[in-house]
Amino acid sequence: MNKLLVSPSPHTHSPESTRTIMRDVLIALAPAMLVSVLASGWSALMLILVGVAACVLTEFLIQKYLIKGPVTVCDLSAAVTGCLLALNLPGNSPWWLIVVGSVVAIGVAKMTFGGLGQNIFNPALVGRVFLLVSFPVLMTTWDDAGAMFGIVDAFSGATPLGAVKEGLKNGMTLTELTADNLTLGQQLFFNLGGSAGELSSLALILGFIYLLCRRVIKATIPVTILCTVFVISGIFWLANPERFTNPIFNIFTGGLLLGSIFMATDYVTSPMTTKGQIIFGIGIGLITVFVRYFGSYPEGVSFAILIMNCTVPLLNKYCKPRRFGEVRK
Repeated sequence: MNKLLVSPSPHTHSPESTRTIMRDVLIALAPAMLVSVLASGWSALMLILVGVAACVLTEFLIQKYLIKGPVTVCDLSAAVTGCLLALNLPGNSPWWLIVVGSVVAIGVAKMTFGGLGQNIFNPALVGRVFLLVSFPVLMTTWDDAGAMFGIVDAFSGATPLGAVKEGLKNGMTLTELTADNLTLGQQLFFNLGGSAGELSSLALILGFIYLLCRRVIKATIPVTILCTVFVISGIFWLANPERFTNPIFNIFTGGLLLGSIFMATDYVTSPMTTKGQIIFGIGIGLITVFVRYFGSYPEGVSFAILIMNCTVPLLNKYCKPRRFGEVRK
């Protein structure tokens, strides 16, 4: 007996597909990838290529020989995971590091749950956190890798968030730490240490605008996260400007923009309704600020998104839209 159920009309048709959406995400990531290559040279380019290849190959092998089902690597979702994972690592990371992270991201965080559309956690972030816990030295070391073609000067040293965290731990005040503080122009355009995707806020903002214009994502989650971080960090900063960094610094440094725009907005691991997305974004913003200010790590975006990924089933259950034709009581 055929038990195929067809929902009543209306039915929505769209020319969009997983492949076209993932292609747009790759295009939106292009400015950030270009900046990382200009900053770290061939090592960053190799990291991106190896990450994409490792993610695609891992998914292909699992689908072909373990699950023995249809191979879906052509939908570009694995390629997006590889790019995002590469942008979450230092630009000078060894090639084997991203291979390990790719196997964990695809094999554990994605395919274990059944593949695209069924995973609970963002695969790229699971890979990053696994590497951060397993190889903390490699994941927090930014050497002078050399810039491609000498277009820009290479950089080395701790990230701004890391430098502030370490200085405050050693009893310094923010006035002492920010004597040579980065200007807003430096925060926007280039001159920051950190993971490959954190080097230019402007590059990430350009990708955000592209995704909005293509209607791939909505602004609800990123804007909610950024507003929450701005408000909460602003309250702490006003209360004690010698102990807590200002809101602008918190928004434009670290991985907040990368995580808010490209990973918190993942269709599978984010809420479906606007109300749920707002709660989701507020949660990420709050956890990020508290980890940065009171946690042992200088950055908290990855942990915040993964923690809030756990709440998505509940948010989808309790933040349902009103049924069509339902009478309000």
